[in-house]
Amino acid sequence: MSKKVGIIGAGVVGTAIGVVLHDKGYEITGIHDKKSESTKTLVDRIGCATYASPQEVSRSTDILFITTNDSAIPAVVDELAASRAFGCGQVVIHMSGAQTSAILDKARPFGARGLSLHPLQSFASLDMAIKNIPGSIFSIEGDQDAHEIAIDIVNRLKGEYFFIEQEAKPLYHAGACVVSNYLVTLVNLGIKLLQITGVSKELAGKALLPLIKGTIRNMETAGIPDALTGPIARGDISTVVKHLDCMEEIGADLLPLYSCLGYYTAEIAREKGTIDEEQRQEFQQILGRAMVKQEMIK
Repeated sequence: MSKKVGIIGAGVVGTAIGVVLHDKGYEITGIHDKKSESTKTLVDRIGCATYASPQEVSRSTDILFITTNDSAIPAVVDELAASRAFGCGQVVIHMSGAQTSAILDKARPFGARGLSLHPLQSFASLDMAIKNIPGSIFSIEGDQDAHEIAIDIVNRLKGEYFFIEQEAKPLYHAGACVVSNYLVTLVNLGIKLLQITGVSKELAGKALLPLIKGTIRNMETAGIPDALTGPIARGDISTVVKHLDCMEEIGADLLPLYSCLGYYTAEIAREKGTIDEEQRQEFQQILGRAMVKQEMIK
């Protein structure tokens, strides 16, 4: 199985995958980025060649990673196809969570195979990406006869993988966005509620961090729904009503998000078995009315 890898796009993901694959025994044959200075980090770190064009990278390798930003992938594929730079048997891979392997379709008439290989991870910086990619769980979507290439990469990175159908990719990506992106929004809601009470933003964030970490540990050990705690999980309707009443007086703009989250939390509490069906319905009626009332006020 070939271990020759070329990379087009030397941002955080492209540089990180180049470093970790090099460390796992793959030969990085070359790299290209439209901003030539972007390739410096990877070149300095592993000593690979820099090419002046994406065509040179593609022609040098059997496994081609296109790790530009999502919107630039079609243009790269078009350029490589127009110059006949794809090769028979070549595997072309992108690492976008939102895009499917269909974005690589123009490589297929040349005998190349296309894959989407997406790590369920958040990459805030290059160092964190290099640290987090190994051991990640990856989704694999694309040509079945290239799956073994993706599996070999994941195995060498000591990760796990699952296959996903092309038509399901948007929902898959939505799920990843909810957990990664909307978690920030959720924490921001908690910080704002504490700010209303007079706690500074900095202290509120610091104070909530151990609670966030504890909840994540609970999810790791107990799973969902068993990790759920709090007033809804306890069936404590009076406390939730107090939350709503207080928010209506101070912090009304935060009430719809709180109510919506609570509405769906009642479903999880019912699944956990700590509230019964009647309690679930009561919670959802109260929280649903709060959402509707706030919309009418607006």
